[in-house]
Order: sequence, then structure tokens, then C-alpha cells
Amino acid sequence: MTAFLTIAILVLVAIAIWQMTKIFEFSQLRAENSQVANDTDNKNNGYLMFAFLIFIYAITIFSFWKYAKFLLPEAASAHGGEYDNLMLVSFVIIFIVQTLTQGLLHYFSFKYRGEKGKKALFYADNDRLEFIWTIIPVIVLAGLILWGLYAWTNIMDINDEDDPLIVELYAQQFNWTARYGGADNVLGDANVRMIDIDNANVLGLDVSDPNASDDIIVKELHLPVGRKVNFKMRSQDVLHSAYMPHFRAQMNCVPGMITQFSFTPTITTEEMRKNPDVAAKVKRTNKIRAEKAAKGIPNTDPWEFDYILLCNKICGKSHYNMQMKIIVESEEDYNKWIASQQTFGKTVASAQ
Repeated sequence: MTAFLTIAILVLVAIAIWQMTKIFEFSQLRAENSQVANDTDNKNNGYLMFAFLIFIYAITIFSFWKYAKFLLPEAASAHGGEYDNLMLVSFVIIFIVQTLTQGLLHYFSFKYRGEKGKKALFYADNDRLEFIWTIIPVIVLAGLILWGLYAWTNIMDINDEDDPLIVELYAQQFNWTARYGGADNVLGDANVRMIDIDNANVLGLDVSDPNASDDIIVKELHLPVGRKVNFKMRSQDVLHSAYMPHFRAQMNCVPGMITQFSFTPTITTEEMRKNPDVAAKVKRTNKIRAEKAAKGIPNTDPWEFDYILLCNKICGKSHYNMQMKIIVESEEDYNKWIASQQTFGKTVASAQ
């Protein structure tokens, strides 16, 4: 590797010296031989501008066709539709503006290219034109901003109306832990300074707080469909970000403070698995895994769709592996699952 780098450096130095020599030679040329563009050069540059315009349009269309599948998946929360509409309108406006402005830019670059004996006509100012191309972007951007603020206000309307489920998401390098409020749906007080691994108090709950005894701590997030969920988020160590792409939810988890986010799941895990697009993706993925298995490549177990909680802040060397499975189910199935979980009080008692 050292030899390769040495050779590469020597080659680059030789190229630099060669380029400097050319620059010196050009500087010694007489004025009549200077590199001033003539009519043919300007005409060729105009055609190249058109060619570049076609390239811009082609790469844009290709990107939408090829990589649209890497955009956000189907929304599975009550506010997801409005969020997606806002993003779609923004994309459409950007695409239209790009198409018009780039088309005009390249067309006029060719039409008004430099020609011998041709003098450019220009306006020092044009108040009407200035007003038009200022007021239109102002109106469009103001509309998008106001719509965005309205959507954000609705999304962040975190309150106790409609009997929301209270869930804490606890982030630490490099895993997630969920805590439910138990029978009273109230989370007990907690502080990272109270963490006691020996007594199974992994989240630092205040054992003297009666609301903490029935809290339920799990490593898999279950949510009842159609019920509002208020999330309270904490971090034990560094800045994390709770990101749930299907629910259009993301909020930073900041050490020393509690952040919040709220949404209502609208599609169960089983319903999402029956979605044709999801089923097709699962089929393609399992086909690839089967092909890898035939070649002896590990991690080829059949894959099945699940909602997922990710960390969307680079938080350390194992950031990529910081994720938690989310299961959205019926209220009945959720109640059965929550009833089967052990409370914090019983966990601490068994650990002592």
C-alpha cells in the first residue's frame, strides 16, 4: 500500500509540473495567439449547453424512476398523509421550477452567444420584471412555510385528550428500551443517576415513586392500532434520534431532558405485510438471501416485514445496529401482551 501511494503521489506531482509548464508557455504567447473564443467556439459551447440540459432532464427522470423506491415507505400513522402531501407538493414545485429555469438558462445561453460584431443589449434595471420574479417565489415559499407550520403544529399537538397511551423510549449506546406506564398509564419518575444494574433498575426509576412500581420495561415496542400514543424520550449518554419512518415520526433524544412526540398508528403489522408492495419487497429480499445461501454467505434466514425504530443520529461505532422492532396490533392483542409482561416492582423484588 505504501509503494502504491508513493507512486500515485509521484504521478500527481509530475502532472502538476506538466500543467505548470503549459501555463508558462501560454503566458509567453503573443496576443494574436491568445486563447480568445471565436464564433465557432461560442457556437459549440451553445450546443454543449443544450446537451447538458438534456443530461440534467434525463438524470432527473432516471432518478425518480430508479430510486423512488428508496423514498419514505407507505405512511402508517394518522398524520402521515398530510406529511406526504406536503413533501409531494414541494417536489412538484421544485421539479417545475427546475425545468423552466434550466430550460430558459440554457436556451438564452445559446441564443445570445457571443458573435463577432454583435453588441449585447441589456437593461440596467426593470422594476416590473424585478417585482414579478420576486413576488412569485415569496408567495410560493410563504405558502409552503405556512402549510408546513400548520402541519407541524398538528403533528406536535401532544396532549392527554382521547386517552393516549404513554410510552417512554430510552436510548443508550447502542440499544433502545421501552417503558409503559402500567395499569395507571402513568410513568414513574426516573433519573440516570438512579441506575442500579445489580437491582435490575436499568432505567434509573425512582423506587420511592408509587407510579413506578407498575411500569413495564421491555425490549420490543407494541402499539395498539387506532389509539394515540404519546412518546416521552430520554437518552442515557449521547444525542440519539428516535426515527420511525413508517409513522413519519422523528425526535431527538437529548441527555438531561425529556423530548416528546405523538402519533396514532393506523395500519397493523399484519395488514402491512399483506400490502402488495411490501410483499413484493419481501419476496425480492428472500430471493437474494437464497442466492447468497447457495454461495455459502451467512445471514440468509427468511426475512419478514416489521415496523422498526432506528437511531437517526450517528452516536458511535455501533450506531448502525441501534434498532428496535415495533409491532402494531389490535387493542385486544395489545392488552393480552401487556398483561403477560412483568412489572418493574416484581422485577426488582425478584432481583433482591
